[in-house]
Amino acid sequence: MEASAGLVAGSHNRNELVVIQGHEEPKPLKSLNGQVCEICGDQIGLTADGDLFVACNECGFPVCRPCYEYERREGSQLCPQCKTRYKRLKGSPRVEGDEDEEDLDDLEHEFKVEDEQNKEKHLTEALLYGKMSYGRGPDDDENAHFPSIITNARSRPVSGEFPLPNHHHGDQILSSSLHKRVHPYPVSEPGSARWDQNKDDGWKDRMDEWKMKQGVIHHDPDDIDPDMPLMDEARQPLSRKVPIASSKLNPYRMVIVVRLVALGFFLRYRLLHPVHDAFGLWLTSIICEIWFAFSWILDQFPKWFPIERETYLDRLSFRYEKEGEPNMLCPVDIFVSTVDPLKEPPLVTSNTVLSILAMDYPVDKISCYVSDDGASMLTFESLSETAEFARKWVPFCKKFSIEPRAPEMYFSLKVDYLKDKVQPTFVKERRAMKREYEEFKVRINALVAKAMKTPPGGWIMQDGTPWPGNNTRDHPGMIQVFLGHSGGHDTEGNELPRLVYVSREKRPGFQHHKKAGAMNSLIRVSAVLTNAPFMLNLDCDHYVNNSKAAREAMCFLMDPQVGRRVCYVQFPQRFDGIDRHDRYANRNTVFFDINMKGLDGIQGPVYVGTGCVFRRQALYGYEPPKGPKRPKMASCGCCPCFGSRKNKKYSKHSTSASGQTGEVPGPSFQDDDKELLMSQMNFEKRFGQSAAFVTSTLMEQGGVPPSSSPAALLKEAIHVISCGYEDKTDWGSELGWIYGSITEDILTGFKMHCRGWRSIYCMPERPAFKGSAPINLSDRLNQVLRWALGSVEIFFSRHSPAWYGYKSGHLKWLERFAYVNTTVYPFTSLPLLAYCTLPAICLLTGKFIMPPISTFASLFFIALFISIFTTSILELRWSAVTIEEWWRNEQFWVIGGVSAHLFAVIQGLLKILAGIDTNFTVTSKASDDEDFGELYAFKWTTLLIPPTTILVINLVGVVAGISDAINNGYQSWGPLFGKLFFSFWVIIHLYPFLKGLMGRQNRTPTIVVIWSVLLASIFSLLWVRIDPFVLRSKGPDVKKCGLNC
Repeated sequence: MEASAGLVAGSHNRNELVVIQGHEEPKPLKSLNGQVCEICGDQIGLTADGDLFVACNECGFPVCRPCYEYERREGSQLCPQCKTRYKRLKGSPRVEGDEDEEDLDDLEHEFKVEDEQNKEKHLTEALLYGKMSYGRGPDDDENAHFPSIITNARSRPVSGEFPLPNHHHGDQILSSSLHKRVHPYPVSEPGSARWDQNKDDGWKDRMDEWKMKQGVIHHDPDDIDPDMPLMDEARQPLSRKVPIASSKLNPYRMVIVVRLVALGFFLRYRLLHPVHDAFGLWLTSIICEIWFAFSWILDQFPKWFPIERETYLDRLSFRYEKEGEPNMLCPVDIFVSTVDPLKEPPLVTSNTVLSILAMDYPVDKISCYVSDDGASMLTFESLSETAEFARKWVPFCKKFSIEPRAPEMYFSLKVDYLKDKVQPTFVKERRAMKREYEEFKVRINALVAKAMKTPPGGWIMQDGTPWPGNNTRDHPGMIQVFLGHSGGHDTEGNELPRLVYVSREKRPGFQHHKKAGAMNSLIRVSAVLTNAPFMLNLDCDHYVNNSKAAREAMCFLMDPQVGRRVCYVQFPQRFDGIDRHDRYANRNTVFFDINMKGLDGIQGPVYVGTGCVFRRQALYGYEPPKGPKRPKMASCGCCPCFGSRKNKKYSKHSTSASGQTGEVPGPSFQDDDKELLMSQMNFEKRFGQSAAFVTSTLMEQGGVPPSSSPAALLKEAIHVISCGYEDKTDWGSELGWIYGSITEDILTGFKMHCRGWRSIYCMPERPAFKGSAPINLSDRLNQVLRWALGSVEIFFSRHSPAWYGYKSGHLKWLERFAYVNTTVYPFTSLPLLAYCTLPAICLLTGKFIMPPISTFASLFFIALFISIFTTSILELRWSAVTIEEWWRNEQFWVIGGVSAHLFAVIQGLLKILAGIDTNFTVTSKASDDEDFGELYAFKWTTLLIPPTTILVINLVGVVAGISDAINNGYQSWGPLFGKLFFSFWVIIHLYPFLKGLMGRQNRTPTIVVIWSVLLASIFSLLWVRIDPFVLRSKGPDVKKCGLNC
C-alpha cells in the first residue's frame, strides 16, 4: 500500500470517493520506465520479440500480461474498455472458448499445465474474484473486471493460502460462483500419497526412538549433530504455569472454608435472635449482611486456583526466527482508539503510537491503526507530525535498545540513562534526539493552540480543501496511510511499520455504538488492508512500556500445545503519575494481582478493555478447535453402570455440525468441518456485503489475497467503515466487540468464554503497558460510575451471565461466578449505604441492631472477624500485594459503593425502565504541570453528596452518643463502645474521601482537623456537664419546696 496516496474520504452508501492530495509534502517516487497497467499499476512489460505487450488489438487498453491471463482464466475474458473478447496471444495457454487459430503455432504453451505451487498461489485470488463477482450474469458486462488486491513481502502469509482441491469438480465450483450466491471453499484430501508417506516416516522415526530408549539401537557419537541442543530447545514449550507454593495456598483455602462455616453460624444466630425494640434496624441489618455474604462468595471462590506464568522468549526465537530463513512470527495489527483530542491530548496519543512503531518485532509484521472517532483535524495533523518524527525516533530506539520507547516517558525518567550503554556515540545522539523531540512537542503544542478556536467556515486543509470531518456527526469515512512499505522508511533507509489513520463514516439517524463500533470498524479495515491473525488494542494513553510485549503474547498464542484454544492474552494495567500513597486505589492491584491470577487458573481472565492481544478468528465468532474425542469404553451391557445394551439412535437434528454456543450457533474453524460450515452459513448476513472482507475471514493464518490495486483496497476499506455496513448483520451481537453496554470489554470476553475459548493472563517482569489514571477525586468517581453503569446494563441485558450460555456448557462455574460478580457488584451500594447509616442512627436513637450476646455467642463473632483478617493476610502473602494497597482498595470500595455505584444503579434503572439514556464522558488524560497537582483539585459533582452526608451524620452521631453517655452515667458506656466501633469503621473508610473533599486550600493535615472537631465537641459537652464556674449551694431544692419552705 502506498504511504503517499493521500487522504481517502468517501461514503459507500452515497457512492462518493475523493482522494485529497497535497496535504502532505510530496515524497520522491520511483520513476517508471514504460507504460503502466491500468489494473494493478505494474509496468506493462515486453513480449519475447522485444515489443510492448498489447492485450487488446481493438483499443490498445494498457494491461500487463499477468492481468490479461488472469482475466482470461478466471474473469469474463473481456477488455475492460471496449468489451471485446480477449484473443489468445502467443505464449498464453488456451482457455475455454478459444477458437482454433492457425496463425499461432504455440503448442508448448497451449498444453501447458500449471504446477501445484502456482495453483495454490492463485487459488485465493480466484476465490476472492468469485466472491466479488457473485450475482452477475454472463451478459452483465458493466464493471466486468474488478481490480485485484495487491500484496507485498509482508502481506503474503506463510500458510495463509487455501490448499488446492484435487477433485475434478473444483473448477466447476469456482466458475459457478460467478453467477450464484455461494461461497466456494476448497477441501484437501488427507488420504493423498504424500500424507501417507509422511505418516509412515513419522511412524518409523517413533519406532527408532523407542528402540534407542530400549537399548536396541545405539547412536554413533560421530553422527550426533552439534546443533541438536538448539533443536531440542526449540521443541520445548514456549511458556509454563508456575504453581503457587502449597505452603501458601493450602492454609489460604482452609481459612476460606473456616470463614464460610463461621459465616453460616453467624447468620444463623442473627436470624434466630431478633431485636424486638428495634425490629426495623435489625431487619435492615440482616438483609445487608446476607447480601454481603452472597457478594463475598461470588468474589472469593473464583480465587481458589490462582496460578502464575512465565514465558521463554529465547525459545520463541529459536523456533520462529531461524537464521537464514524467513521470519515466521505472526503479524500483529495494533489498534489505538481516541475520540476527543482536547480531553485526550495529541501528545499522549503520539507517544503511544511512537512506542508501537518502535516495538521489538519485525517491522513488516506490525501495522498500527489509529481510530479517530471524533473526526478531528487536530488528531490527523498530529499523526502526520508523529509519522515524520518516527523516522528519527524508531532507529534511535532500536540502535541503543532503550526502554521505554515512548519519548516523553523515556526523557522524563529519573534514572541513570548511561547504565549498560557502551556505544561511544550514545550521549551525543541522545542529546540530539532530545532536542528533536522538544521541537516535535512545540509543533504539536502549536497545533493544539490553533485548534482551540474553530474558524467560522470550518477547517481548511493545506491544499485548500475543506476538512471532511468539520461536522463530527455527519461526515464521510476517512483513511490515510502515513507509513507503509512504500515511502515508509526511516533516516537510515530501513523500513517502518504501517501507520494508518481511520475515521469511520457517521451520519444522522444511525447508531454508531461509541467505542465498540469504532473497534469493529478497525477490525474490518485491518482485515482488508493487512489481515494479521492477531490484534492488540490499546487506549490512546497506554504506551508500550516493554518493547517485547508482543513477543510475550506470542509465547502463548503461537505455542502449538496451548495456543490453539487461546482467544486472547490479557496484560495487567499499570499506571504512571499516581501519588505514592495511591489515595483512591487507582492502581487497582488487588484486582489485577489477585482476582485475575485466580481466574487464570480456571478459564482465563476477563477482558479489561486495553492491553489485550486477540486472536482474530475468535472475534469473528468461531469456536475453538476441538481436541480428539476419547474412545468409548466397550461394554457388554450386563451392568447398568457401564451403559445400556441397546444402541442409541440419534436424530439428524439432534446435533449441529457447526457446534452451538449458548443460544447462538458459532462455527468452528477446523479444517475438516469448514466445507460443511460454508454451506450452512449465510456470509452476507454474518459479515456484511464486502466480498474482500468475507474472503479475509476464511484465512486463519492471516494475509491479504495477492491481487488488486491500492485504489481497490482503499475503496473496500471505505466500504467496510460506512455507517450502514453493519445493518442486518451479526456485528455487535455475535461478532467483534459486543454492543449493549458502555463496558463492551466485559461482554466481548464473556461471549468468547461461552464459546469454549480460554484466555491467558501474562504478567512479564517489566510491565508490558503503562497508562495514565485520573487521580482527581471527581474524575475517579466519574470513571468508576461509567464502569458500574456498564455492569448494570449487562445485568439487565440478554447476555447477562446469570442466565446466558447454559446450553453450551463451555463456561466453567467458577468463571461464571466471576462474571456474575462483575455485573452485580454495583447493587451492593444499596445495602452498603444502609449499613453505613445504621451506626449513626443507633447512636442518635440509643437502639442497637443486636441484642445483648452471651459468652458462647460471642465466639461466633470472634471467629468470623479472625477469619476475615486471616483470609486477607494469607491472600496478600501469596499475591505479593502490600497491606497498604489492600487497605486503599477496601477504603475505595466503600467510597465508590456509596457514591458512584449508587448512581450507576439509579441511572441503569432509569435507562431500563424509563428509557432515559446517559451520555458517555471521556475521562480526561491531561496531566498537571505540578507533581500530583490534579490530586488536590476540587471539582464539585453530585456524586459527592451521599458520602458527605454519611460522614456528617456519623460525626454527629459520635458526638451525640458520647454526650448521651456523659449525661446518663457510667452504666451507658458499655453499650456505647459497640456503636462507636461501627461508626468509626465508617469514618476511617471514608477518610480518603474527606481528605479529597478538603482539597489543598488548607495545609493543615486532615486528620488533625477531624480530631480537633471531635475533641472540641466532646470537651465542650463535658464542660457544659461539669459547669465548674457555677456555685452549687447545699440545701433544700427551692423548686420543690417553694420560697417559704
